[in-house]
Amino acid sequence: MIITNLKQGVKNPNRVNVFVDGKYSFSLDMAQVVDLGVKVGKEISEEELTEYKDTSEFGKLYQRALEWVLVRPRSEKELNDYLYKKIYEKKLDKNYINNIIEKLKIKKYVDDLRFAEWYVENRFVKKGISKKRLRVELMKKGISKDIIERVLDNRNDEEEIVKMITKKRARYDDEKLTQYLCRQGFSYELVRELVRSYGKD
Repeated sequence: MIITNLKQGVKNPNRVNVFVDGKYSFSLDMAQVVDLGVKVGKEISEEELTEYKDTSEFGKLYQRALEWVLVRPRSEKELNDYLYKKIYEKKLDKNYINNIIEKLKIKKYVDDLRFAEWYVENRFVKKGISKKRLRVELMKKGISKDIIERVLDNRNDEEEIVKMITKKRARYDDEKLTQYLCRQGFSYELVRELVRSYGKD
């Protein structure tokens, strides 16, 4: 078998369509073409063709994963779940998952500590939430206990409750405000004490 043509992709100009014996066979990104020494006139075996096709699928999946993690920070578990779904849909090699995750970790595109810091800050900005509830949410995201305690170390439930009381006080009476705050995961005793302390004028 001989590589007979290389054409730039139409939908994705960064990919190269590879033709073998006059027919389209697979596509690679520019870096893969260089790394694999793919060029017109090169004679390849069945084993090499299989290797090239595997590299093609890996490259496409890696690119999707990269685009996905660039939208916002993701935890390693989130990425693993995302890739598993893609692997299942495309019936691809499961070994791709670990290889892609490791590659993205090395390049610092996936970092559980950075993700946890972003997640905590984002949750507090959008809506007051207790350390207890945040701890549970981060655990579901696959974040280790050490990282969770590290990012929650300087968080103070009392300060957060006071900020929320100030923000919501005009809209709720004591009972409804207490119920609302408890639903955010704060302890009833602390909420009750602070709601009483910061009553309506």
